[in-house]
Amino acid sequence: MMLTNKTITFLGAGAMAEAIIGGLVRNQIVTPQQIIATNLSDTFKLERLEQRYGIQTTSDREQAVKQADFVVLAMKPKNVEEAIREIKSVIYKEQLFISVIAGIPASYIEDLSGGQARVVRTMPNTSAKVGASATAISAGTFATDEDLDTVSLLFSAVGTVTVVPESKMDAVTGVAGSGPAYFYYLIEAMEKAAVESGLTPEEATSLITQTVVGVGKRLQDTSKTSRELYKEVMSPNGTTEAGITLLSERNGQDAMHDAIIKAIARSKELGSVFTESK
Repeated sequence: MMLTNKTITFLGAGAMAEAIIGGLVRNQIVTPQQIIATNLSDTFKLERLEQRYGIQTTSDREQAVKQADFVVLAMKPKNVEEAIREIKSVIYKEQLFISVIAGIPASYIEDLSGGQARVVRTMPNTSAKVGASATAISAGTFATDEDLDTVSLLFSAVGTVTVVPESKMDAVTGVAGSGPAYFYYLIEAMEKAAVESGLTPEEATSLITQTVVGVGKRLQDTSKTSRELYKEVMSPNGTTEAGITLLSERNGQDAMHDAIIKAIARSKELGSVFTESK
């Protein structure tokens, strides 16, 4: 499905913005000519995006927003207030704001933009770069079901989309937003053990990468729980049981659980700064 006669302006042209732009163009959700990217401080990045994807680019935020049906807020959290104040005079009622900024409540963006803006908050993760993000989206006060459908379509270009109440966004951030880093951290330990045991780094990377891909596909294709799946791999007194027993003795699951809870708490702390500043 393609969105015709709609213009999408990205305020911010970092890695996440590029991942989304690439997905939209690659999956023909929109044409490159329907996308405008802005970035105030890095003209080289804009030139690269224009050359790579054929999109429009500019450093003039106001002009870019004037043309936009959808405005994607993809700047750093510290820059969102300045950016919205700069474009406030050209915002119009029919525009939809899509935030990919971690920790920023929709209500904060609504207030900055004049109080009636339609805002959909999103939480993609870095796997968007390879079209495999687990993205959650939630509606702000004035966003409609149609707005959610539109944003679901846009982010389906870079992975799966789950609609949640905004009250669950901190949990999403701790689980899915930060999630890739937890796996990379564990993979680092697997690589180290593999090389110490005689495999080359290349052999270790190939084996571990495919193992992770297989786990993801298995989870997608089964109704079994994660506990049932790892029990399925374990034979009595076998190699897997030896490894899982040690992880249990070292409270491996407890450590992972606490890490996620800590990340969720930090997300709440970061968001509270913007809630309190309203």
